Amino acid sequence: MAGRRHAPRMRELRDGQNDSNQNSQNDSDGLLSVEPSQQSYRSVPSSPSSYRRTRPNMTSQAGGAPDERTALLGTTRSSRIRIASAHGTPRAPTLSRNQSYGTGEGTDTVRGNPPTRHHSRANSWGQRLVRALADRQEESVSESKGSHFPEDRVWYDQFTSTDWVHDSIADAHRVKALRSRKDFWGRVYILFDGAQGWILSALVGFVIAVLAYIVDVTESTFFDFKDGYCARGWLISEKRCCPHGPCTDWRDWGEVMHGWPFGERWTEFVIYLGLVITLASVSCLLTLTTKTVVPSAYRLSTLDENLAAAPVSPGGDGDEGVDSPNGNGTPSRRTSVAPPASAPPMIYYSAAGSGVAEVRVILSGFVLHGFLGLKTLIIKTVGLVLSVASGLSLGKEGPYVHIATCVGNIACRLFSKYDRNDAKRREVLSAAAAAGVAVAFGAPLGGVLFGLEEVAYFFPAKTLFRTFFCCITAALTLKFLNPYGTQKIVMFQVRYLIDWEYFELVSFILVGVLGGAAGALFIKASRKWAVTFRRIPVIKKHPLLEVVLVALVTGLIGYWNGLTKMPVAKLLYNLAAPCDDRDNNLEDLGLCPDSKADIPPILWHLLWAFLIKGFLTIITFGIKVPAGIYVPSMVVGGLMGRLIGHMVQWLVLAFPDSAMFSSCNKVSSVSCIQPGVYGLIAAGSTMCGVTRLSVTLAVILFELTGSLDYVLPFSLAILVAKWTADAIEPLSIYDLLTEMNSYPFLNNKHKPVFTSELIDIVPRARRERIIDISNSPLVPATSLRSKLESLHRAGELDGGLPIIRNDILVGLIPAPDLEYALDNLPDESTALCLMANVPSIDDSDDEDGGGRRDPTDFSPYIDPAPMALDIRSPMDLVYELFVKLGLRYICILRDGKYAGMTHKKTFVKYMRELEEKEGKE
Repeated sequence: MAGRRHAPRMRELRDGQNDSNQNSQNDSDGLLSVEPSQQSYRSVPSSPSSYRRTRPNMTSQAGGAPDERTALLGTTRSSRIRIASAHGTPRAPTLSRNQSYGTGEGTDTVRGNPPTRHHSRANSWGQRLVRALADRQEESVSESKGSHFPEDRVWYDQFTSTDWVHDSIADAHRVKALRSRKDFWGRVYILFDGAQGWILSALVGFVIAVLAYIVDVTESTFFDFKDGYCARGWLISEKRCCPHGPCTDWRDWGEVMHGWPFGERWTEFVIYLGLVITLASVSCLLTLTTKTVVPSAYRLSTLDENLAAAPVSPGGDGDEGVDSPNGNGTPSRRTSVAPPASAPPMIYYSAAGSGVAEVRVILSGFVLHGFLGLKTLIIKTVGLVLSVASGLSLGKEGPYVHIATCVGNIACRLFSKYDRNDAKRREVLSAAAAAGVAVAFGAPLGGVLFGLEEVAYFFPAKTLFRTFFCCITAALTLKFLNPYGTQKIVMFQVRYLIDWEYFELVSFILVGVLGGAAGALFIKASRKWAVTFRRIPVIKKHPLLEVVLVALVTGLIGYWNGLTKMPVAKLLYNLAAPCDDRDNNLEDLGLCPDSKADIPPILWHLLWAFLIKGFLTIITFGIKVPAGIYVPSMVVGGLMGRLIGHMVQWLVLAFPDSAMFSSCNKVSSVSCIQPGVYGLIAAGSTMCGVTRLSVTLAVILFELTGSLDYVLPFSLAILVAKWTADAIEPLSIYDLLTEMNSYPFLNNKHKPVFTSELIDIVPRARRERIIDISNSPLVPATSLRSKLESLHRAGELDGGLPIIRNDILVGLIPAPDLEYALDNLPDESTALCLMANVPSIDDSDDEDGGGRRDPTDFSPYIDPAPMALDIRSPMDLVYELFVKLGLRYICILRDGKYAGMTHKKTFVKYMRELEEKEGKE
């Protein structure tokens, strides 16, 4: 298709239409007149065709009053502004598509002088591996994708959405071309093509397990280093140094310092406090290197997992390099305007938090450049080791999901089938995210369900099976590596030998209610903390100061309580495990009573630990370090559940002659009540209240205990917890973060009640938003540029321009394709562009320069059959199209004639307004 000759018909059209087209610039097309300053505007191309042009991350800004087409992420200006990122220096604006994956270097080109195409992408495996490990910040998740034609590529810009339909069509054309080969090597290529998904799944699972092993072993050693060191080796943790309990090989710092200078006890405390602050600060400093500056056009609402993105003052660090690729003030092709002082740019850190919310948004098709790059992977891994080792109230399980997705994204670069197709890439990313949970909890089945229930947006049967394979591969690898020294893959393994009694069902339900309420209240408390403390100017401006303060508070109040000082994973095990003198992994925390009189002191001890841990978890969530919320929320719930368990135990011992408890006292010398069961059930219920995971949590708890007897109590408590949490706070922590960040994410798990029609969200059709070819299929390039800038001013970087003839919709050209096509014109000021398929008079293949397509023929970029609905269509149908098909926009017809177009962001905004209205009612 790309090789057809258009020169004869283009010459014929131009000879007869030059005069009419000069007039049509202001008349028939209804185009905006272009000022000289606008004519000089040259934007870096968004979608490479025969050449990929990598460029800095762009966003847009616009002035003026907002209207119904204003970008969801904020108002925009007429120029598009680059997002400054710490992931790497932006490359030159024009690169060959085939060499942009590798060294990240290229040669600048001007219009009419494109780079040569002598670099083939079909390189050796060694070169592919080097390129896969290259930190391609501006590509990250979002890669260019194939369209109907091999040489026509669509580039996904920052903060845009994936076109799932076109990606699916592109892959169908690729498969058809592959299967057309009937020779021996053609069949070999088909087999290899089918095996690529399995190879990637196995590779990703193996690498994730290795990284999890490194993190687990390293953080335990650094964590114990705050208390002392092993005389047999500095890199040996306390558990490996003294596997059977206290021993002489482990030396505390007070003993090493001989009590100098504050006495043995206080010297240990000072060293402990200093190392807590040091480790947390170093982790924060590493995280701050992943800073990305977002112009005010895409101003985040400051409630991501950082929970308070810091503003950058105009002229400060955030503006460095905005006007030029190298930040030295040299004007670039894409002229930019600095944001006003009233709307400073925002910054976010890709290595901060757990990243689960962003991973979920990415898998839905939203583009966040640099979030899954190699630099983010390295910094997140190293920073996670330090942050967990510092003893802060955070976990490593959530960040495992982000780290695993980074591995999946980088591995996709080995195969062009996944590297060039964004929809195919997300199949691997879904499997990688599930494997992250599998290695975090040692629960491969729970990982598969996590991918299905939480992060995956599109999960067909093929993806489900590959996800299962990836999780099993990761679990097997972790089994051989043996990070915990127990020959087990689970974080901890609990065995309950005593079955539960029927009267305990009431207690289990109560635990579920309290756990769900605690999780929902944690969400509210975290939001309140973010909009109060983190809004203090000095805290907002200096993230490191907040980390130091949180580390200081954690060391001061957490050191003196034996429960809060422990690592969160070890504490959770001690709260959930039954009392057994033969268990060497249990610490002597005084949680196993021998009589009724021992229970009240235990209750006070647990109550203080519950209050301290709950407070520390609230103030820690959101600081600028890699941090998860899964296990900390489970620990808080475990403390509460253990409290309730001991209360029930006290009741059984206080009323031994009660008919309800008559059979209970015959089971054990103390009672049949196992407080550890209540602790684990409450832990799962609280995590359910925070994340709203249900089936996944029940399976994870089953895999941790390995006991079928307690599947029913686990499931019942989680069911009640979810009902309770939904009643108190409708949104999970990740739904809330996604909404407050204003990501164009359509929740496919929650559908509002629609009673309206499509006409309610249709903006009025504007002449500058359409291409009218009623008088002539030739349109001046300057007019197309003006229309494109109109889209950019509205923030629709991934929008499109409908093409109409006599008010009938005949096609649509996506904005990234139009921008690329215009950038390839040799002389934009005088060029006339063909916007329709016109029958050729001479179909000879010997003309027009030996097969080169005329750059002024834009017909290959046009979608001849865009998705269109009647203006009276029900809103339920619109929802299904956006969610199930993953459309970016829908054209709207009235009685068969074009009436407008609605964008996915517009629909998301409408849905949120509808949900807010329902919430107030």
